[in-house]
Amino acid sequence: MQYKNNTKQRFNTIQGLRSLKDTLPKNIKKVINNRGQIYSETLNNWKLIAGESLFKVCYPKSFKNSNKFGVGTLLVMVKRGHEVDLEYSKKEIMDRMNNFFKKTVVEKIKFSTFEEDQKNTKETKPSKNNVANYKYQNKIDNVKNDKIKKSLIELTKVFKEK
Repeated sequence: MQYKNNTKQRFNTIQGLRSLKDTLPKNIKKVINNRGQIYSETLNNWKLIAGESLFKVCYPKSFKNSNKFGVGTLLVMVKRGHEVDLEYSKKEIMDRMNNFFKKTVVEKIKFSTFEEDQKNTKETKPSKNNVANYKYQNKIDNVKNDKIKKSLIELTKVFKEK
């Protein structure tokens, strides 16, 4: 390997393959790092930015720069039923986020809803003390070995959760 001073690069390099990081121009590196840094800092400090009550019902999903000046759009995931609360506090969240970064970072906030866990909304009546279907429950009851019967009941509980 020969050492070579490449004038287009910031560093003296070893002749041969270069990493992608070293081939990018300085300006592009700053844009990439800045955009990724904004999103990661938003994730880390979302509780502070959104507030305690909104933190429990929403989280930032993505951040997009909309133009070359660095002002962007934040996509926030919201639990169904809490969209109105977040809509009323949209301006406050934008102000807090821009104050946190000490520059205008977010110009728009978009919301997308998601469902809560289905386990809480759908409650089924388990027959007796397990969750097997009625037709399988009779077959499980006919098993004479107690250990096998208990393991089959455990297996049906696992399948019911999935």
